[in-house]
Amino acid sequence: MNDNKQKRKLRLSILDDHSLEEVRALRLSRPLIFSIVGGSILIIGLLIFLLLAYTPLNSLIPQRTSSALKNKVIKNSLLIDSLETEILQYDSYLNNVKNILQGNPPSDTFEVNKIYQDTVTNISKSEFNSSKLDSLIRAQLEEAETGAINPQSKQIKESIKNIHFTMPLRGIVSNEFNPKKSHYGIDIVPGNDETISATLSGTVILATWSVETGYIIGIQHNFNFVSFYKHNSVLLKKVGDRVKSGESIAIVGNSGENTTGPHLHFELWHNGTPVNPRDYISF
Repeated sequence: MNDNKQKRKLRLSILDDHSLEEVRALRLSRPLIFSIVGGSILIIGLLIFLLLAYTPLNSLIPQRTSSALKNKVIKNSLLIDSLETEILQYDSYLNNVKNILQGNPPSDTFEVNKIYQDTVTNISKSEFNSSKLDSLIRAQLEEAETGAINPQSKQIKESIKNIHFTMPLRGIVSNEFNPKKSHYGIDIVPGNDETISATLSGTVILATWSVETGYIIGIQHNFNFVSFYKHNSVLLKKVGDRVKSGESIAIVGNSGENTTGPHLHFELWHNGTPVNPRDYISF
């Protein structure tokens, strides 16, 4: 009985509306009807897919942003921000070097001009009120530091003649000061001590890194002296720090491209001009 139903064929007739005469007839079976309907659905679905995939209509479909894409966008924004900061620091470094070479006080985002003026302030201009005993003790300490002979002097003014430069690093001088070969300092190969000391008291005006000389630290001193310490492995101070003579400021290293081994490249500038460190320090 069921087989007869499946084999039963249907007849589709088209009649004239007025005369009811059969104009056209079409015999249909159930498998044929299912094939026609299914094929039509597939064709319509394919057309919709092509329209959405290759036409501007795909912009009408809301898309979900994946977490990986979000993380990538955040990472790129952080990278752009860090690159912008490095560019600003590099521009500040170039401006400082330019000012130092021209004999002008350095200036950067840390307002080094104010710090620079503080470094040349005499102790006698202190705003603190001191007792007679305090003044006497201070005078004795100043005499001991500057090597004064006269014990009866109450105050000794610092000058270039009585400045005591501290050796930045104990070791062997491997390369001398030679401006003709653009070598504006001396190279010191360290001995047992690997800590670099400030040659004079002052304020840190540079604490950065360059491709050629690696980690660099520069200090502004009194009387327009500026000292530079290059090829360090670690910097112990940052821009704006006040340091004392002999205080540790860096660790000797081998950073930068222009180096053949662990050493310190030490430069001393006065009034914007490089000077031979041996004229001031006994190595």
